[in-house]
This record gives sequence, C-alpha cells and structure tokens, in this order.
Amino acid sequence: MGTMIHPHEPPPGTQLARLDELAKSGCVEREFGPAHERFRLVVLSVAGHIHAFENRCPHFSIPLNYEPGRFWVYDGSTLMCAHHSAMFHLDSGLCFDGPCQGARLRRLEIEIGRGAVWRAADLSCA
Repeated sequence: MGTMIHPHEPPPGTQLARLDELAKSGCVEREFGPAHERFRLVVLSVAGHIHAFENRCPHFSIPLNYEPGRFWVYDGSTLMCAHHSAMFHLDSGLCFDGPCQGARLRRLEIEIGRGAVWRAADLSCA
C-alpha cells in the first residue's frame, strides 16, 4: 500500500462519491480537513470511465476549477485547468499542453461498489 502524501487526504475505504451523484452532474468535488490546509479531490465520470484526482494543478498548486463543482473536460479524454489552460490526459493525468507540460495530476486509486466510488489502497507511493 502506498503512503498518504497529504495529512488530510481520505484513507482507503472512504466513500468519495455516490454513483447517482456522478450520473447527474458528471463530477463530484470533495474537500477534507481545515480550510487553511484542505485536501481537495475531484471524481469525474467521463465516457463511461470514472477518474479520481487530487484537485491541484501542478503549475501553481491551485485547484483545477475556477467555479465550485465545474470542471472543463474535452473530447471525453482531456481535463483542462481553468486558471492557466494546462491540458491533462484523463487516462494518465499527464499534462501534454500548457505551463506545466510533462507534469502529472495525482491520481487516486478507486473502487466501485455498493452504489459508490471508494478510495482504494494506492498501488504505489507516487
């Protein structure tokens, strides 16, 4: 099992989103911990696949979205940071265009079951 990097990130077994929430909105944004050091994550349902990432752009360590609960997804495969237009592949989290090209979003391992998306044990430490 990988180690948690942020002191307030949810441990394995934490429910991250309900499937009915994802079906309705396409994304669920969650925050854990006190305001001054929150861990933010986003769960996205795109083109039949569910992805979970730490909601932090590697460019300036700010959230990927500008408006709460609203994320920019293109062609069912690309997530864009709303602040500086960095473009990330949803399947890998790799930034392929923009100011942090070559950096990656931090993917969270997930499990689907019992009508929800759950945090799974990380497969690696990175």
